[in-house]
Amino acid sequence: MCGRYALHANPEVVALQFALDNAAEFKASYNVCPGREILVVRLDREKKRVARQYRWGLGNKIANARGESLAQRPAFRDAFRRSRCLVPASGFYEWQTVSGRKQPWYFAPTDAGLFGLAGITALWNGIRSVSLITTAPNTLMEPIHDRMPVIVAPEDYCAWLDNDAPDPMRYVRPFAAERMAARRVSMRVNQPENDAPSLIE
Repeated sequence: MCGRYALHANPEVVALQFALDNAAEFKASYNVCPGREILVVRLDREKKRVARQYRWGLGNKIANARGESLAQRPAFRDAFRRSRCLVPASGFYEWQTVSGRKQPWYFAPTDAGLFGLAGITALWNGIRSVSLITTAPNTLMEPIHDRMPVIVAPEDYCAWLDNDAPDPMRYVRPFAAERMAARRVSMRVNQPENDAPSLIE
């Protein structure tokens, strides 16, 4: 799963990383939770990359989509085929159960200030929503959690976003563990109302 993430990069850096013509408008956050409006990068009808704000959670409920069943489940099948997107993130959280307590860990890239999290979008009751795609853990994640979000490498952004690209399922895989770092962080992450740089310290 992916329960929370952070996006605290400069808007100009986000625009550069995701090849946007203009700096995207978004509110930086160290504790982005499902149900909120989040920044999404997708292609418009002219196949030009644009940034939009969509609600995290298809139908305001399904925040995550299991990668293994994307092509089969009716709730995800069409969105995976026609409406793939990227969700810019500086890092993400997962929780490890330790002595009955949930200890948050923060995962971030080692070679860049941003990830592109793989997502799909769909209209539910007239509201454009996004769900993040998850997959099996890599070796860094495995001791902590049995799922992780799918991270699309920058060199694969074009193919992931292009509906005409062949076999998008090949990008639904664990990200290379050697390109990520993890550390324990504050238990304050567990409360959605907490949002400050100290959460990842």
